[in-house]
Amino acid sequence: MRKPVSFFLVWTLLLTLAACGGGGYGGGSGPMTSAPAITAGPVAESAALGQSATFSVTASGTAPLSYQWQKNGQPIGGATAASYTTPPTTAADDGATFAVTVTNAYGSITSPSAALTVTAAAALTDVLTYHNDVARTAQNLTEGVLTPANVNSAKFGLLRVLAADGLVDAQPLIVSGLSVAGKTRNVVYVVTEHGSVYSYDADDGTPLVTVSLLGPGETTSDDRGCGQVSPEIGITSTPVIDRGVGAHGTLYAIAMSKDGSGQYHQRLHALDLVSLAEQAHSPVAISASYPGTGANSSGGSVVFDPAQYKERVGLLLLNGIVYTAWASHCDDAPYTGWVMGYDETTLAQTRLLNLIPNGNDGAIWQAGGGMAADENGSIYALVGNGTFEPTLDASGFPSKQDYGNAFVQLSGATTLTVTDYFAEANDVSESNADTDLGSGAPMVLPALTDGGGTARHLAVGAGKDGHLYVVDRGNMGKFNVTGNQQIWQDLAGVLPGGVFSAPAYFNMSVYYADQGGSLKAFRITNAKLGATPLTQSGMNFPYPGASPSVSANGTTNAIVWAVESGTGQTAVLHAFDATDLSNELYNSNQAGGRDHFGNGNKFITPTIANGKVYVGTPSGVAVFGLLP
Repeated sequence: MRKPVSFFLVWTLLLTLAACGGGGYGGGSGPMTSAPAITAGPVAESAALGQSATFSVTASGTAPLSYQWQKNGQPIGGATAASYTTPPTTAADDGATFAVTVTNAYGSITSPSAALTVTAAAALTDVLTYHNDVARTAQNLTEGVLTPANVNSAKFGLLRVLAADGLVDAQPLIVSGLSVAGKTRNVVYVVTEHGSVYSYDADDGTPLVTVSLLGPGETTSDDRGCGQVSPEIGITSTPVIDRGVGAHGTLYAIAMSKDGSGQYHQRLHALDLVSLAEQAHSPVAISASYPGTGANSSGGSVVFDPAQYKERVGLLLLNGIVYTAWASHCDDAPYTGWVMGYDETTLAQTRLLNLIPNGNDGAIWQAGGGMAADENGSIYALVGNGTFEPTLDASGFPSKQDYGNAFVQLSGATTLTVTDYFAEANDVSESNADTDLGSGAPMVLPALTDGGGTARHLAVGAGKDGHLYVVDRGNMGKFNVTGNQQIWQDLAGVLPGGVFSAPAYFNMSVYYADQGGSLKAFRITNAKLGATPLTQSGMNFPYPGASPSVSANGTTNAIVWAVESGTGQTAVLHAFDATDLSNELYNSNQAGGRDHFGNGNKFITPTIANGKVYVGTPSGVAVFGLLP
């Protein structure tokens, strides 16, 4: 009879088999079952205001493992993965703590808490004028939130629409860090064709102040029988802001109105940024007369008739002077080409020029784009179809000082004068055919170096004829009946649809979107633009094309934004990789109807600042950003 095996030996054998990978205590070939253990994280994180932070954990234990993240001790809905990314942070998130509970069938464990520190945004950005600066480059180089990695339909979209009482044709403007009733706010300013000015909190959409710029008993102007701005004309052009004038800063805007007796008025207003109350001397009526025998002249002077004009061109603030330029209603005569300047403190008219004093037409349209200015204080404008004299004086200027269909340089040092210009060899025939430069807007380029090491100071302009003109600001070329070879570059046919928009610039590239054409990037090498686009979008922009804007953080994370927007057409916001326009990052149709914001207007420029994109609509401003 054998002796029984001792219990001690059996237990030892089982333990040995388990240690050697044999069948575990529960059988099979896997390791022994175990409760979860946390081997790494989460750790404290830091994020700039408006950005997201990611917490993660590494855990071991018998699968499957499940996760539940907590914020300040409370479970976060849907946060059930090994990592958790917060929504874009607010100031209230500073100091919040995050932990995670890891669970399996054999137990659970909760990690230590990790704190989130929310820092101020890398830079708060103001947008105080059309296309961001007086050069009209349309670039914001301090955008620290929006990047090519997070501008996509999963993370980015429509947040809200700021309601307004009429068409928003002007670009929304942004003032950051403004003290309003004891609270620091970023503020967006919206103006409408109903003659109203709105201020909203730019971050959460809280309405702040609304005022009307119509006089007592007045209405907005009718459309004067022209469908370009219809059914009413109030504030068409983009205002301009000076944060250094007045108690809180001042917004300047021009409004058109009509009184009970049928008289039309154009007035320049100066409004306090906080209260939107009229500042001292505001408003001032726009009136002018200029020596000449041109359209609507009397007694040797051309007279400005406020009924015959609308202020479409974005206002320019330069050296303490607010400059305005005037478009007609369609081509309804009589009209000529007016440029006026007002002292920003007294609102006295201190600068005055008529670019067609002895002819007719020659309005300044520029698709709503502002006149541009350079570092020397010179001003640049593209003039619409109108009288031009091919007969030149001894200095090469038109004999009667009429500059229809020309690219002009103005000096406003003491009085407004034309200091240089460029007119195409076929200026008169193009003007007669309404194929003018004035449908586009000018842009001043930064200093560039040519292949021989010489600094070049250039500006660009384009209109209806499909050419992209690059002029030397020190010698624009004037007029040569034999051709355009006297200018820096004439890139014929590169914008075949014609330009009814304003360009943009970023990091040695110039961006244009012609009517019916793609968004194109022309690369600059040795102070010359490439004769063909370096890259272009895969989709085309119907009339009127698009006026792009650029956001970037220095030279990184650059995005080109453009709005597909025409009267009566569904508006679409597009975002493209600035280095490769064929790479569309986002458009507002990608998420079905989630990001739709209605129809477009004619000339819409998006504003990008502090992690948001603002787009004018027929009844307000659509605000896009990172989704909550």
